Amino acid sequence: MNSEQRIKNLGLVLPEMRDSAGNYVPSVQTGNLLFLSGSLSYETVGKLGEDLSVEEGYKAAEQAGLEALSKIKEATGDLSKVKKIVKVLAFINCSPDFKQQAKVMNGASDLLVSIFGPEVGEHARTSIGAINPRGAAVELEVVVELTES
Repeated sequence: MNSEQRIKNLGLVLPEMRDSAGNYVPSVQTGNLLFLSGSLSYETVGKLGEDLSVEEGYKAAEQAGLEALSKIKEATGDLSKVKKIVKVLAFINCSPDFKQQAKVMNGASDLLVSIFGPEVGEHARTSIGAINPRGAAVELEVVVELTES
């Protein structure tokens, strides 16, 4: 089963690509590496530890992960060109005393592993507290290795 079929089987849909909010592109490829611009949880806004629960943050990280997958598909034409999810950096919009960023980020990590399998989907990651654009609960920055084409 390919990754796009797994997305459908999970009852998920890749969101439509959004216009850039500034002078940047959604992704840049150099060699076999694809660097994505930030992917936001557009549907979930607010601060973890104030407005949102860890469970809501988990879903927000999943939403941001789907945004990232849309960018990958836009850049490559096909998610099967993903050889490895290399690195995911999560910016968690949270109160200063919130300490469960890793649990929130699991929403994106679990999504990627369930779609690509552990060999391709497991990745290095970092999660930090931040103030995100548009008040998004989660913003992800992703680096992907692509198959040679």
